[in-house]
Amino acid sequence: AAAVARIDCLQSFARIACERRYVRPVLDDGKRIDIRQGRHPVIETLMPVGEEYIPNDVMPDDKQQQIMMITGPNMSGKSALLRQTALITLMAQIGSFVPAKSARIGVVDRVFTRIGASDDLAGGQSTFMVEMTEVAELLKHATSRSLLILDEIGRGTSTYDGMSIARAVLEWCADPKRLGAKTLFATHYHELTVLEGELPGVKNFNIAARKKKDEILFLRKIVPGGADQSYGIEVANLAGLPPKVIRRAREILAELESQDKAPKQTSAREEPQVSLTALGEEEVLATLRNTQLESLTPLQAMNLLYELKAKL
Repeated sequence: AAAVARIDCLQSFARIACERRYVRPVLDDGKRIDIRQGRHPVIETLMPVGEEYIPNDVMPDDKQQQIMMITGPNMSGKSALLRQTALITLMAQIGSFVPAKSARIGVVDRVFTRIGASDDLAGGQSTFMVEMTEVAELLKHATSRSLLILDEIGRGTSTYDGMSIARAVLEWCADPKRLGAKTLFATHYHELTVLEGELPGVKNFNIAARKKKDEILFLRKIVPGGADQSYGIEVANLAGLPPKVIRRAREILAELESQDKAPKQTSAREEPQVSLTALGEEEVLATLRNTQLESLTPLQAMNLLYELKAKL
C-alpha cells in the first residue's frame, strides 16, 4: 500500500507538471529564493476563459533583499503573491515541479504565515488577539532559515497601535542577531516604506495599478518602490457601494487631506491631566483657605496638620 501511494503521488506530480507547464526547481543550501515568473498553482486554473495569470518575480535573500515590503490597493494581488511564494517553496521541497519559468530555492526549515482575518468565538478571542497570538508563535519559533509570510500585521487595532506593532515586528525580523529571516510583508501602512532607508535588507515593492478618472485598473505586476496611494474608494466603488456613499466618501477624504496639509494650530492653553496628587493638593488648599487659624488651639492645629498631611 505504501508503494502504491508513493507511485500515485509521483505520477500526480508528473501529470500536473506536464499539463500546466511546471519546471524543475533547483534546490541548494543557500538562503536565497529566486522565483522567476512564478504563478499561483490554484488561482491560475480558475482564471476565466481567455485570461492568463500574470506571473511575477520574487527574490528574497539574506542580505540585500531580506524583507520585501509590498504595498498596493486591495484586490490588486498582494495576498496571491504571498501565497504563491509559500506554495512554490513548499512544492519544491516535497519533490514537485513548480509553476514558474525558473526557480532556485534555498531550503527552508519552516514556512510561517500570518494571513487572513478571523476571530475565535469559542475561545473568546477577537480577530486582533488571534493575529497577535499567531505572530507571537511565529517570532518564538522562526529561525534565520525560515520563510515568513506576513499579511497586514496590526490591522485589527487602531492605526497608530497597529503601525507601531508592524514596525516592531519588521525590526525584529530584520535584525540578524534576533531573527534575520526572509520575509514577505504586505501592508497598507505606507508610512512603513521609510524603513527601506533605515533598516538594512528592507526593499519596497508595490503591485502596480493605474487610475483612469474614477476607475482603477489592476496590472497585477510587482514593481520596485512603494505605492503612491491606497485607492480604497475606487475599490469600494468596484464592490458596488451606492454612488451617493462614494461621492460623500470623496468629500470626506478631501477634507481630511486638506486638514493634514494645513498648518497645525495649538490652543493658547492646554489643560493638563489632573492627577490624584493634584486633587489632594487642591483639597488641602481649600481647607486652609476656609480655616480660621487664629481661633485654633495648639492641639487643634496639630490635629489639622496631621489630617492635611494624610491627604497629600
